[in-house]
Amino acid sequence: MISTAIRVARVGSAAELAAAILMVAGFPALMLAALVPSVPAFAAAAAVTYLADHYLHRKGSYLINRLGKVRAGLSIRFLIRQLLLVLLLARLSLADNLIYYGAIACFIAFYGLQAPHGALVQLIRNRRRMPVATRNVDLASRIRIPDAPPRKLLHRSAEKMLHLDLAAVVGILVAAQVKSALIGFIGIGITVAVATLYVLALVPYVRDRRIPPKAETVLAAVDDWLGEYKPETVLYFSGSKDSAYQVNMWLDTMEKLDSKPLIILRERAILNNLAPTTVPVICVPGGVHLMNMDLSTVRVALYAANVGKNIHMLRVPTIKHVFIGHGDSDKLASVNPYSKVYDEVWTAGRAGRDRYAIADVGVRDDDIVEVGRPQLAPIQTWQGVPEGRIPTVLYAPTWEGWDGNPGNTSVVLAGENIVQQLVTADPPVRVLYKPHPFTGNVSKEAGAAHQRITALVQKAAAERAIDPRFIADTAAQAEAKAELSRIEARLAQLSGSGGDRGDEAVATRDGLVDVARHEEVARLRAEWNDAYWRSFPSWEHRVITGAEPRLYDCFNVSDAMVSDISSVVSDFIASGKPYAVTDSAGVGVEEFKRNNTAVRAAVILSNSAGELGELLGAVRAPEADPLAEDRKELKQYLLGPDEPTSLEQFNTAVANLALKAETRNVGQQSRDAAALAESEAELANAVPGQRVPSAGDTDEVGTG
Repeated sequence: MISTAIRVARVGSAAELAAAILMVAGFPALMLAALVPSVPAFAAAAAVTYLADHYLHRKGSYLINRLGKVRAGLSIRFLIRQLLLVLLLARLSLADNLIYYGAIACFIAFYGLQAPHGALVQLIRNRRRMPVATRNVDLASRIRIPDAPPRKLLHRSAEKMLHLDLAAVVGILVAAQVKSALIGFIGIGITVAVATLYVLALVPYVRDRRIPPKAETVLAAVDDWLGEYKPETVLYFSGSKDSAYQVNMWLDTMEKLDSKPLIILRERAILNNLAPTTVPVICVPGGVHLMNMDLSTVRVALYAANVGKNIHMLRVPTIKHVFIGHGDSDKLASVNPYSKVYDEVWTAGRAGRDRYAIADVGVRDDDIVEVGRPQLAPIQTWQGVPEGRIPTVLYAPTWEGWDGNPGNTSVVLAGENIVQQLVTADPPVRVLYKPHPFTGNVSKEAGAAHQRITALVQKAAAERAIDPRFIADTAAQAEAKAELSRIEARLAQLSGSGGDRGDEAVATRDGLVDVARHEEVARLRAEWNDAYWRSFPSWEHRVITGAEPRLYDCFNVSDAMVSDISSVVSDFIASGKPYAVTDSAGVGVEEFKRNNTAVRAAVILSNSAGELGELLGAVRAPEADPLAEDRKELKQYLLGPDEPTSLEQFNTAVANLALKAETRNVGQQSRDAAALAESEAELANAVPGQRVPSAGDTDEVGTG
């Protein structure tokens, strides 16, 4: 019941739901208290609405956003409370009292201050927004970027400004209760004075010396830096904030390139969600700014997604353009006809090449290069279930997709059956449920099924915790939790030492990476991952969402996986572990294997999940696993050979393509030079030489 209400209200927890109910119910209570009239009741209801509203804002509740959409936003809620306070005074027969007129004048003046306050805040934010935001780019030595205004002035500024009415509201209520206008006017004076001071405090920050340079100056500084750094290989990315993982997966590879790397982003939301990296990053929201940027030294551009804004980079003829994608799977997205626009398409192994040949979407075989998957290096190969530990099965379904195809995800039709059979398996196994972060974004059915699966895993975990067959090493887990707390505190300290990330200009100015700090963060994250898995029993079922632990970390602690057709399956194959894939569309085993390369060494599950026993049998008795050899062959087909390493293959592909770009550019320059020389020769021949006068000429200067 509560979980359903939470889902309907789009709030994150029972506490948020309670706060939402109290806030919504508080306003009718305010009206009733004003009509009665009762000052204590009004004060109590007002306190409830203030506190509930503040709590929901602090939590960033989705409900707050929705109220604004239906014209019940923050300002309206404060205005209603103030009008009801005026109504209370009238019902208390204070309409002829000075406090009544003082209250009206106060609220009018208070709202009169909202306009300049809001205008100043917006002006400051707009003028501090950079045309190009950067990380790991030295702009501070080229242009002056002033400090940001104090965070307390701009952070949640509208909420802070509106809450300044609290002094007036309290003073007026006390005045109404004790019949003394003086106390009310003291509260009114405090509200108006502090609100005025708030507005005046913002004024200095709109002056020229407090704002970053104009766009032309910033862009010139970026070009100056580009001319000094001379980037050679660019990772280009555009997308929504939820797609940041698609570029994040390539950061480690970019750091290890033999050529000079640069990352170009098109959305500020992606920059704000970009994982830490030592690679220089330039975020250029404006297409014109990007097209005017000096990228003359770049020879290779890598694209992780097929999006419309790619055209702004694809138009540069001196660069060779490559689609590298953000995963390797049998989904239709892996053979998108858009890929024809690139000079080359890089796939992990032979399977990617064959997909394009079968799809016949216009990508030539000569333009496909097999480079492996550098990101898969952290995935450990399977050595069997460690002695003394029950097997772990990872259920990592993909999301429902945009097209409503029932074969996209197993969550809706098969998810509950899969999890139910796993949590009741005998001998027992441990279940890790890690859904795709987009699950439920498009389909309400998928979102509801995800909630039911989550509840099922959590219920099974609670039952296992009280099962006497399962014993926890509480001392070791307490030690691991303490270690987690220590690591998280240090990570929070390190993440907070890089300047004010809330201000784009300061983040750009102070965005140079501290290599030692970056390395410490990487080490701490590895320690965090180790401590996380030790912080709870190895038999405990768990739902895993969010960025940490990462999917590959889940791979490494699992002995088998159940998933859907997606790059998750192709990546998991690198481990050599048994896996199962759901045929949610019900096309049949043979057709399913024929259409999807990555499942040729998988246990194929129907929506009933009755075939799970085959997967569990392979985990418990690896020597009798009939698909073990098939997985080895499929791994090489999908992901390429183990030697040379994928990173070596990737660097070689970059070098070869850069050489092609340079060859093309040199040839073009030679042709241009030849054409210019020919043009000059033709022009010289076309201009007649000066005629030398002969003795027979009769026209002489001065004759008339």
